[in-house]
Amino acid sequence: MRVYITGVAGFIGFHLADLLLDEGIRVHGMDGMTDYYDVNLKRGRLAVLNQKPGFGFTECMLEDSATLAADMAAFKPDIVVHLAAQAGVRYSLEAPRSYLSSNIEGTFNVMEASRDLGVKHLLLASTSSVFGANTEMPYRETDKVDTQVSLYAATKKATEALSHSWAHLYNLPTTCFRFFTVYGPWGRPDMAPFKFTKAILAGEPIDVYGHGEMFRDFTYVTDLVRGVRLLMDAVPERPSTVESIETGDSLSPVAPWRVVNIGNGEKVALGDFIAAIEAATGKVAKRNLMEMQKGDVRATWADNTLLRRLTGYRPQTDIRTGMQSFVDWYRDYYRL
Repeated sequence: MRVYITGVAGFIGFHLADLLLDEGIRVHGMDGMTDYYDVNLKRGRLAVLNQKPGFGFTECMLEDSATLAADMAAFKPDIVVHLAAQAGVRYSLEAPRSYLSSNIEGTFNVMEASRDLGVKHLLLASTSSVFGANTEMPYRETDKVDTQVSLYAATKKATEALSHSWAHLYNLPTTCFRFFTVYGPWGRPDMAPFKFTKAILAGEPIDVYGHGEMFRDFTYVTDLVRGVRLLMDAVPERPSTVESIETGDSLSPVAPWRVVNIGNGEKVALGDFIAAIEAATGKVAKRNLMEMQKGDVRATWADNTLLRRLTGYRPQTDIRTGMQSFVDWYRDYYRL
């Protein structure tokens, strides 16, 4: 098997490539190495991957369609996993155009190259943020998702719709997976696990939005990439009839396309998440209670029934175990 990964120097891309390489699968990745956060962290991830046989890397931007297409054609992938994107709910308020170019135009370029190459399965990263203002939980893949509250979420919903049209028009088997608050070693510095750990270890206060009345379905990164790995083998097929689609399956009635949640299936209170960091660091957090931020939501919670049905697997790392692992990595990486 040959797997092409966009965003391979990113948090999730790195862990997925690492898992595949350990299985003996050939991996070629690309990454724009943008400075949205510390590029040294991305270089550190690449340094780990470069030590493993079967890995190749190209630096280019998603918007550079010619270079991207040529790179993918040279590798001849069986499977493409599209993870590269401009991430972050809050940053989408500051630099909205970067989300349009990277997430929409960039995803279109990946879809076009995948179609031209006739890849066996295209997998695209979406996000739990697409559920937006929905209040009925746990979130199910078959729920209507028309109320996004951030531009980031809106661009991700757009990529789901774009990929569905390509799957229908060109019979390109496609799976979109929605991540739920991913955390773990080598995580992104702009996310709460990293920011809170850094501040608590330094004895600095943490900004707790929504006055702490928030909930998230935290998903440990190695659990998440295991789910992605297993979904690679769950290739969607265009159904013969609408009636043949099982209840609860998001499989399209007109295309080899589906969307799948990857989350723990547990709603964790923000206070319990902070307590897990306190336990892992041995320090008490100084809380600075804040109002909700624009574009944020009160809670996320995944129904992972479809993932279990398709793969026999569900994420299961609890927040205390996962945060202990992250804090251990953080101390080691920053030599604290």
